[in-house]
Amino acid sequence: MQTLLTLGIESSCDETGVALYHSEKGLLAHTLYSQVKLHAEYGGVVPELASRDHIRKLLPLIHQTLETAQVSSKEITGIGYTAGPGLMGALLSGAAVARSLAYAWQIPAVGVHHMEGHLLAPMLEETQPEFPFVCLLISGGHSMIIRVDGIGRYKLLGDTLDDAAGEAFDKTAKMLGLGYPGGPEVSKLATQGETGRYIFPRPMVDRPGLDMSFSGLKTFTLNTWLAAQKQNDNSQQTKADICRAFEISVAETLAIKCKRALEQESLNRLVVSGGVSANREIRLKLDALMAKRKGETFYPRLEFCTDNGAMIAYAASKRLEAGEHNDLNFACRPRWNLEELSAI
Repeated sequence: MQTLLTLGIESSCDETGVALYHSEKGLLAHTLYSQVKLHAEYGGVVPELASRDHIRKLLPLIHQTLETAQVSSKEITGIGYTAGPGLMGALLSGAAVARSLAYAWQIPAVGVHHMEGHLLAPMLEETQPEFPFVCLLISGGHSMIIRVDGIGRYKLLGDTLDDAAGEAFDKTAKMLGLGYPGGPEVSKLATQGETGRYIFPRPMVDRPGLDMSFSGLKTFTLNTWLAAQKQNDNSQQTKADICRAFEISVAETLAIKCKRALEQESLNRLVVSGGVSANREIRLKLDALMAKRKGETFYPRLEFCTDNGAMIAYAASKRLEAGEHNDLNFACRPRWNLEELSAI
């Protein structure tokens, strides 16, 4: 089998990631640039600004990654880039650079599904999950439970009907006047909160099935905060107590849904990935669940929970190895069903 050296490019939203993955030696180098400061004053991602910043940062990051790995561009055998889902302008920025380099270097390029990258991120670790397993994918825009029987062999078991978990975290932060990005700020403040002062509902756990909804929980959080303000309670401690109740509710809801999925699929191996998988309370609840079941839990390392080039390089390497590649007239997809991917 041919040894592959794959350059991975991630540009789906507000982080520019580049990585080099060797099919035998593993991950050689990765670099990441976050646009958090750029978007902070707007309280959210501005798509046009994100696209322009990707264009500015991509080539310098590629040069930096090659230099860190002490690799020449002539040694690269293929390129992977995020083709969706994500912000169209941001996706096109990375895809155009990737396709241009592939054309100039006369090597194949393949578009990678962003969520497949997250799903496979734990494969970058020394201890890798074996197929099949249940995967909980939780990020700013997605909350999905998936049965995974192999690369490209995905069955969607549950999805979010409205706000994803990460989106609910960010909106809660905004309601409480916390900083940007909101998710980490809510989690940080929750560590100072009193457990039990507020009890929030666990949405949709009283219904059968594995779909999720966090919009109502967001509204419940807002109403709790407004009620406190009516009593002239604007204290930081009350904010912390609300964050604590909110976080516990999300974590326990996800644990209940994962337990159902594992029982439904007769599996006892759980992979948790995506940006929200870095949340400490969620990890504690899921670890407790799997310990009780005597099962196994797998996470990416914290730096690979958020968007990054390493996960794209890995996923691309596997698809290039299977002979997949995209034509020069590439296309990106802001929406893309994971189940449409081909099995390899």
